[in-house]
Amino acid sequence: MDGPLRHRMCQTGRVEPSGRRPSVMQVIRFGIDLAKNVFQVHGVDATERVVVQRQLRRAQVVKFFAAQPPALIGMEACGSAHHWGRTLSALGHQVKLMPPTYVKPYVKRNKNDARDAQACCEAVSRPDMRFVPIKTVEQQYARALHRARDLLVRQRTQLANAIRGHLYEMGLANAKGAAGIEGLLQLIETADEAIPAALLICLLPL
Repeated sequence: MDGPLRHRMCQTGRVEPSGRRPSVMQVIRFGIDLAKNVFQVHGVDATERVVVQRQLRRAQVVKFFAAQPPALIGMEACGSAHHWGRTLSALGHQVKLMPPTYVKPYVKRNKNDARDAQACCEAVSRPDMRFVPIKTVEQQYARALHRARDLLVRQRTQLANAIRGHLYEMGLANAKGAAGIEGLLQLIETADEAIPAALLICLLPL
């Protein structure tokens, strides 16, 4: 921002009219509908006129926005949004992520990629919109570790319950918890005669 313009903002709290306004054709705000391969982009100028309405392949996104003047960019906080938030912020843009449920009311008529991008562009300009902070790589990594651990715990519990249930049907019961399942696993490993051969074949891989 130019020095005199910044000075006027500091004194009055608002931008005073000047001869150096954003170009009518210059995009000041974008909305992006994220996807795996083809992104939909919607951009408006200072008069809210649509200037950009196009599709970009994933490999084109960085090149396109690197060539744009700094602008406000709105996206739904969905898959890969934090990655793109960091990437586009590094190019000098102000990126805002929004909960999809808060963007939905701004979708006009039938939902499609173009209207989703338009809705993001409109929603991000609302003063009462709620935004989702862009996560750092470290924050996403920590979250991934927690999710992986939770998944492993759930899978272990499911397997233990399945083994316990199958053997209980054969009249084999044991104590609950890790200690109990260890006893049942020993029966499987030693091919206990109480376990039918066909069932044993199914349980051994578990």
